[in-house]
Amino acid sequence: MNSEIIALVITAAALGFLHTLAGPDHYLPFIVMAKARNWSNWKTIRITTLCGIGHVGSSIIIGVIGIIFGLAVAKIEIFEGYRGSIAAWLFILFGLVYFLWGLWRGLKNKTHKHIHVHDETSAHIHVHEHEHGHNHSHKKEENQINLTPWILFTIFVFGPCEPLIPLLMYPASEQSKLGTVIVAVVFSVVTISTMLVMVFLPLFGIKLLPMKFLHRYMHAIAGATILICGISIEFLGL
Repeated sequence: MNSEIIALVITAAALGFLHTLAGPDHYLPFIVMAKARNWSNWKTIRITTLCGIGHVGSSIIIGVIGIIFGLAVAKIEIFEGYRGSIAAWLFILFGLVYFLWGLWRGLKNKTHKHIHVHDETSAHIHVHEHEHGHNHSHKKEENQINLTPWILFTIFVFGPCEPLIPLLMYPASEQSKLGTVIVAVVFSVVTISTMLVMVFLPLFGIKLLPMKFLHRYMHAIAGATILICGISIEFLGL
């Protein structure tokens, strides 16, 4: 690798980290959804990684098409801007719908007490929440059909990696094809790795906090968080 490619690789790593860190939409949705839907660590890793691949992969594909057909960077940036706006509105729509559903679910839930008798001398009271009409079947959400990960994946596919194409891929393509690949891979790996770190550090911290009083409205909180992320992207340019 020549000095130009080495400099671009270092820049790719720095931009991948800073781009992800500065965009709360890269990690907040996974934090709140993992908490609300009680995802396991492994499932959270899978979903975050999948969305990260969709996020950087779509921009890489667009960048490659632009390089092959000699499209001007300005045209690519305009197209990426449209994609970013679509992703923001999808965040807003999904967050709003999920918030309203979570609020309805939280208001509908009631606390019930059940006495469990073990023998003639011992018993305990079990307190938990049920929805009206609940049939007392305690199936885990992990076993239910869940479209949430795929909705998040679709949104992240539309979300562009703004610095990748104009600042990294186009300059690297002027040096070599291999350099373009290396720059794209470094940016992708750093971006996804940073997403995972920014998801799991807060999740581990949340586990240490008493959250039972919020459990009833965790879905509503998750929806509101995603809604705010979408609004921040569209109207505040985050």
